[in-house]
Amino acid sequence: MSRPANPVTVPLADYSPQHFLLAVVEGVATVTLNRPERKNPLTFESYRELTDFFRACAFDDAIKSIVVTGAGGNFSSGGDVFEIIGPLVKMDTKGLTAFTRMTGDLVKAMRACPQPIVAAVEGICAGAGAIIAMACDMRLAASGAKVAFLFNKVGLAGCDMGACAILPRIIGQSRASELLYTGRFMTAEEGERWGFFSRIVTPEQVLPQAQLLAKQVAEGPTFANTMTKRMLAMEWAMSVEEAIEAEAVAQALCMMTADFERAFEAFANKVKPVFRGD
Repeated sequence: MSRPANPVTVPLADYSPQHFLLAVVEGVATVTLNRPERKNPLTFESYRELTDFFRACAFDDAIKSIVVTGAGGNFSSGGDVFEIIGPLVKMDTKGLTAFTRMTGDLVKAMRACPQPIVAAVEGICAGAGAIIAMACDMRLAASGAKVAFLFNKVGLAGCDMGACAILPRIIGQSRASELLYTGRFMTAEEGERWGFFSRIVTPEQVLPQAQLLAKQVAEGPTFANTMTKRMLAMEWAMSVEEAIEAEAVAQALCMMTADFERAFEAFANKVKPVFRGD
């Protein structure tokens, strides 16, 4: 489980990943899992590089939002059977714990990343691929997309990479339990009905629509959007009373920004505000 050869550096617009594709346009970074011949499986190296990328996003103010997608008509088939699963069965407890903590670090990095993340899910989205989609802030599905948390199919528990904490909060305890106990595929229609997906579009439109949504977010008040993402995460562990108090402080901080003043001036002059992130 060696480190990637090229540590992630900022500005991210100039960074060339080894284990995925990256394009930055108008503040939107599009991350494409790019092993289409195998349905974009993850490797030890891609886990690490993706984690490093999301951590680096906190240090690049030019990135306002992120889209995650897969190449070749599929999102991701999860951990590579031969490059990950095979070596795992030969590891001792120490090595296995190091691996499971490393995979969990990717979800931690995505949740800690200040920029909102949109998943564009097409085709197969399984195992760790389903976890990556789950860890995004918003998810769009292509018609025909299928999502499965396959861990019990390989003799493992469903409690992987935060699934038991995050998935029930998205789709509810009973539905999450069904998916985690059976490992069955959730259809795009079920996913939309259950709240996992915001909406279903055609395969040709899923990436453009995700990028459009990310662009709409990118054009908003960056500091305030970051605060919204942070509070959405922090308030899981708060009482309602604590959350209301925390939001009062967070909103007061947002009212100190120049973007708040710009919004007032734009409203007064009946024009659309142009936010600058300060």
